[in-house]
Amino acid sequence: MKVYLVGGAVRDRLLNLADDNTEKDWVVVGASPEEMLDLGYRQVGKEFPVFLHPGTQEEYALARLERKVGVGYKGFEFDTSKAVTLEQDLSRRDLTINAMAEKNGELFDPFNGQEDLDKGLLRHVSSAFSEDPVRILRVARFAARFKVFGFKVAHSTHKLMKDMVSSGEVDALTPERVFKELEKSLAYKTPSAFFKVLSACGAYERVFVPLSISAHQNHDNAFELLDTLKTNQSQLKFCVWLIQESVENIDQLCQRLKCPKHYEQLAKLSAQFYQFVQSFTQQTPEEVFEFFAKTDALRRKDRFVDLLAVYQLLSINVDAINRLAEQLATIDISSLDKANIAQAIANEKRLIIQLFLNSAQ
Repeated sequence: MKVYLVGGAVRDRLLNLADDNTEKDWVVVGASPEEMLDLGYRQVGKEFPVFLHPGTQEEYALARLERKVGVGYKGFEFDTSKAVTLEQDLSRRDLTINAMAEKNGELFDPFNGQEDLDKGLLRHVSSAFSEDPVRILRVARFAARFKVFGFKVAHSTHKLMKDMVSSGEVDALTPERVFKELEKSLAYKTPSAFFKVLSACGAYERVFVPLSISAHQNHDNAFELLDTLKTNQSQLKFCVWLIQESVENIDQLCQRLKCPKHYEQLAKLSAQFYQFVQSFTQQTPEEVFEFFAKTDALRRKDRFVDLLAVYQLLSINVDAINRLAEQLATIDISSLDKANIAQAIANEKRLIIQLFLNSAQ
């Protein structure tokens, strides 16, 4: 029984990115599930045996081979017998930079991953890459993560990805996995590469239905704008990405990807009022009243703060909106007519808005 550190932890160490928080994955060669359990490991996962270390809780997977038997990334059969070698296990991984292992300081690199790290290449290990559509998303995400190092997708891998789109393999991606990779990519400093890689291989419009890449081609450097945003919050970048889309398209996309509600609501509001806030003080009092009502600014304060943060990222001055929101929040309900309190509050808001706009104009 031999244990090797594999994958991202090895890659990140070679890139000098590893630290105490780097997630470690281990491969065990020459062991059976029964032997792992006898050693105190706890088995998790149904498709293939993965075990949690009794002390560190890090993942230890039995070396495995896989065979494609169905559609999508779940359509595989696995061989985790003791006969599976380290090289066979590494051969089924997606990219050469993820197909390296270490043991006692010795590097095992049968597919020249270190050379591709030095060249800044995202290159597939074998033709088996095309059997798993998640790998299209992972290549795009790694392109976003490592864009700062100048990484590019290898021509041969790009061609394979285009073939996977043409064959329909990309359509087997699950909504949850698409959103997971999207959210991770948006958290990086340079998420534009994620969208560009998907666009280049034809996957963008298949993965993000009903969006069209032409919406971004009509605006200069639309994806690059995401790289300039001074925030690490994925949900704010999500809204900026979709700011030019219709509310209907955003709604369809979010339903399809099963996005969290706060992502969906914030993105739709951001797009709906994008033009409106750019000339906020020129709007009519009734339009401003509706803006505060539809954004639920006074009750959903955290969401409203995020909404204004999206606009600030787009270089829109929101000072006037903030000042008016503060004034609306000071209404003394106790002084209003209790007979029809809802109408009284609305009338008071309209009066404050009217006076504010008069002074602003």
